[in-house]
Amino acid sequence: MVERSKTFQIVANCIMILLCLFCILPLWLLFASSITEERALLDYGYAFFPRVIDFSAYHYVLVESTQLVRGYFLSAFTTLVGTVCNLTLTTLFAYPLMHKNLPGRKFISFFVFFTMLFNGGLVPSYIMWTQTFQIKNTIAALIVPNLLLNAFNIIMMRTYLTTNIPEEIMDAARIDGAGECTILLRIVIPMSKSILSTLALLVGLGYWNDWQNGLYYINKDYLYSTQVLLNKMLMDTQFLMSSASQGLSIDTSALPSTGIKMAIAVMGILPVLVVYPFLQKYLVKGITIGAVKG
Repeated sequence: MVERSKTFQIVANCIMILLCLFCILPLWLLFASSITEERALLDYGYAFFPRVIDFSAYHYVLVESTQLVRGYFLSAFTTLVGTVCNLTLTTLFAYPLMHKNLPGRKFISFFVFFTMLFNGGLVPSYIMWTQTFQIKNTIAALIVPNLLLNAFNIIMMRTYLTTNIPEEIMDAARIDGAGECTILLRIVIPMSKSILSTLALLVGLGYWNDWQNGLYYINKDYLYSTQVLLNKMLMDTQFLMSSASQGLSIDTSALPSTGIKMAIAVMGILPVLVVYPFLQKYLVKGITIGAVKG
């Protein structure tokens, strides 16, 4: 029995080591490729250890340092504000739905679910946001469309509250004279740290990685977020390389094409790698508990 236990432990450790390597090696390969000379990448392909170390890709990205710093600040601002607003609206929407005696509860839940399946489409949404709400070239364009409220988050939050917040606790609070706002702030939210942390991570990733809102609603370079700015740099690089291949007199000798893609990816994923370890323990718990029942 002891031998079987030791054998199982060894096999399990080997499997976990392989899984860790599968997660770490692609990231290391990404970073190694970003600091490899462009010619070495073209001649020898990707390698875990650079043949010739070269930081020209990062130099190209950081050449517009003022704009890039502004883009990082703008991304951090929109991620923070958007995440807080999203969690606030999601909680305020899901809290009433957890009460079984809420009038029209089933209809409201169906309406929320219906928006996950059908929407107006890109063109009507663009017309609505730009002509009705006038958010084009504003900070709101990076926060509101498509990201401010999500039906899936509402359903997951409602499910978590329904299955993990006992009605008896809230009834006891009401008997003691607590109102709904007091119950929400002092009972429900403190008991919902797992799901709130999970949603904060998911929503924050959505805001940080978003480039579509900037592409659709922003055409002022001082409002470019990090992802929009880096995507623009990548497209400009591809355009210059394409123009050079067509015979136009453009000097691309110092312009990295493959390496810059890797540098852009590294810069985009770095904040996520820093934040994720602090919220990872809540992610699995929140998703597991929040998706038990619908």
